[in-house]
Amino acid sequence: MSRLRSLIHLTYAQKLSLIAAIPLVVAVAAIAAVVAYEARATAEREIRALQDRMLEAKKAELRNYVTQARNGFYFVYGPAAPDDQQAKDRVTQILAAMIYGKEGSFFVYDYDGTNLVNPRRTEFINRDMTGLTDSEGTPIVDELIELARQGSGYHTFLWPKPSTGREERMIAYVLGLQDWQWAVGTGVFIDDVLATVATERAEVEARTRRTFLYIGGIVLAALLIVFASGMLLNTRERRLADAKLKRLTQRVFDAQEEERGRVARELHDGISQILVGVRYALDNARRRLDRGDRDAAREPLNTGIDNLGSAISEVRRISRDLRPRVLDDLGLGPALRALTEDFAERTGIETEFSTVVFRNRLDQDSKIALYRIAQEALTNIERHSGASHVSIDLRGHKSGATMRITDNGRGLPPGNERGTGLGLRNMQERIEQLDGTLRILSTKGKPGGTVIEASLPLSHLLPPEEEAPNMKEASR
Repeated sequence: MSRLRSLIHLTYAQKLSLIAAIPLVVAVAAIAAVVAYEARATAEREIRALQDRMLEAKKAELRNYVTQARNGFYFVYGPAAPDDQQAKDRVTQILAAMIYGKEGSFFVYDYDGTNLVNPRRTEFINRDMTGLTDSEGTPIVDELIELARQGSGYHTFLWPKPSTGREERMIAYVLGLQDWQWAVGTGVFIDDVLATVATERAEVEARTRRTFLYIGGIVLAALLIVFASGMLLNTRERRLADAKLKRLTQRVFDAQEEERGRVARELHDGISQILVGVRYALDNARRRLDRGDRDAAREPLNTGIDNLGSAISEVRRISRDLRPRVLDDLGLGPALRALTEDFAERTGIETEFSTVVFRNRLDQDSKIALYRIAQEALTNIERHSGASHVSIDLRGHKSGATMRITDNGRGLPPGNERGTGLGLRNMQERIEQLDGTLRILSTKGKPGGTVIEASLPLSHLLPPEEEAPNMKEASR
């Protein structure tokens, strides 16, 4: 079973091609069915019309034969009395001699069913033929007599063909001589008509099969084109995705290395230097204690204690930069306020944070993204802008949430407004992950500056009942 599942497991390209091919196959199959139905219906109507025309021609031919025969003996039948046997014998001789073609002849039955004339089947003459039927059970003589009593008519039945001896379909026309109570008629075989109709039907079937083959060929070609296009598109998209994934992976590595370098510099330039000072002060105090000068050892000990306090504060600052607990405990507003206050204290840049009454209803991913964007923006301002004033504004609205960071620095370099730098790309990717938007506006000269505006959709705001109990109050 597992092998079977592995065999029918489809790749993305195969699924894409299948999704594209199924509607095409269904549509073409429906079109083919409709075309075939309409073609068959139209052809059947044409064949029936052809058959009707050919049968009408046969009937007209039969009527003409009987009319000519009647004209041939009417000079005898007209003046004869109903019981004129001599006239009847002469008429039977005239009709018996009227043989035409390889199959044609006239027949005569009296209304009692006795065969009087049948030059092609002489064994029937003077025999009572009532009740005669063909192989399909169709009455022959009885029906012909009934039509003659009514005046005239056509009758179709199976009859042995003289040239082959096999039963073939015949259509007969009979005329009634009411004075003598005779049924006079002749018939023609319509196997040629049936053969023509069968040939036409065979041609229709052949055309229908050819149409299906053409449609099948077109569908196969279309499926091949769809499959090839899907494979080419999938290959191209896979290459683009691989290239994008490689660039993204490289950016992740670069961001990791940059963060590691920053932490390493802060550890080396900050904590390491402080701890070196602590070690120096403790060594100095130990030497003085070894000499027995306890009063002189108090000053380096106090210095070491102060430096340890500074080291602890630095460790807390680095920890807060990596993952501020206030963001988890109190929410985004207090975390941004703490971030701006620490930035102002560290850099001396005047920093202002403002927000409306904004309940902490953002989901966790959104809070982290906005906090990191603010952190990245402040880092860029500190390193590159030369700004003297920074303001951060956070507010919620009916469309979602927006954070706006403004500085009065020198602005971004030309061509970098769309976020081509690593930090700006990180901001862009963070906000795009949440279906938000990031706008960067920069002005060179004086007054200049940069505006970074990050907006999140309303879908990232939690309903009021989902707020955490310790996050009910918002920062102002």
